[in-house]
Order: sequence, then structure tokens, then C-alpha cells
Amino acid sequence: MLKASDIMTADVVTIRGSATVADAVKLMKEKNLRALIVEPRDSRDAYGILSETDIVYQVAAYGKDPKKVRVYEIMTKPCITVRPDLGVEYVARLFANTKIRRAPVIQEKLLGIISTSDILRKSNFVEEPQEVVMENAIQKAIAEARAVCAEKGVTSKECAAAWDVVEELQAEAAHQRAKPIEKTAFEEYIEENPEAAEARVYDV
Repeated sequence: MLKASDIMTADVVTIRGSATVADAVKLMKEKNLRALIVEPRDSRDAYGILSETDIVYQVAAYGKDPKKVRVYEIMTKPCITVRPDLGVEYVARLFANTKIRRAPVIQEKLLGIISTSDILRKSNFVEEPQEVVMENAIQKAIAEARAVCAEKGVTSKECAAAWDVVEELQAEAAHQRAKPIEKTAFEEYIEENPEAAEARVYDV
């Protein structure tokens, strides 16, 4: 799975919260940007973000003078941030759940910015949908579990451990789809091999 760091824009333009909205508009026009990251005041402060919609909705819509309005007055702070190792699919879900379109990528320091456009243009969700990738992984794990159980025995610890891997994958797939599992692959296996259930009783 691609990570945020794989598709983010590393060249991030920042602005101070004390700058005027007019300064921000000028910078956004010069750099052809839709948002600016607002620098923290110090190491204990949070990052902020200023978007074009913030400016349009809070300044232009009310006829305010952008030379007199400061960035800190209309920015979002603290803003939602993304770790560089977060999978792109989870970045997309974070955006969907919070209704945002971009976020700074931060790990101790500002590394980049990621947006819905980055996800659309740079990720591989069309070529490799996570649903398909996960299903392939599940089927491979099922085949491996059946092979292990055939070799080691259906009541062996190795057999149980192999099915644990399958169930973890199925649980993750169910979480991604937001749909519960009707019957796990192991439950289907138990129907064929009832004695396999004994191996899942672990010593405490």
C-alpha cells in the first residue's frame, strides 16, 4: 500500500499567522496554491492551515479588507495532520470522515502536504484497489493455512496460528468495507474439520 510520503507534495509553502490575508492571497496566486500551512509560533505550538475557501467565505463574502484581516483570524488551528507512514487509503478515509481536502504531513517536523488531488492523481487505487489486494491476500493466506493444517494436523498450534493470520486479514477487510463478516474462513474450515476448533483453545 502506498503511504502518504509516497504521494505528498514535499515543497510546502508556509505563512505566519500574523501575516495579512492580502499577503496570503498574493502568495497563493504567485505559487498557484489552494492552501497555505501556517507556521507554529514555537516548538510547543501547533500547525495551522489557511485555505482559499477560508478566505472566500470569511473575508470576500463579507467585503472585509484583506489588508486588515490577519491569517490567524480565519485559519484552522490546530489542523488535522497526517503521518508520513499512513496508508493512502486511510488518508482518504480520514479526509472523507472529517470533510477536509488537504493536510500537512508531519513527523516531528513539517515534511509535506497531501491533498485529495494527490490521492486522485498519484496513488494506485485504480490499478490496485485495496479491496482486490486484500482479497488476494486473504485467499493466499487461506491456501497457506489449509496446507499447514494438512501437514501439521488440524489440531496443531501451527494450524491455529495460520488461521489467526487469515482471521486478522478478514477482520481488516471487514473494517475497510464497514461490513461485518457473515462467516469467517476458519468457521467454514471447522464445518469440514470440527476437531480443528480444539486447537483454538489457548492456555492462559
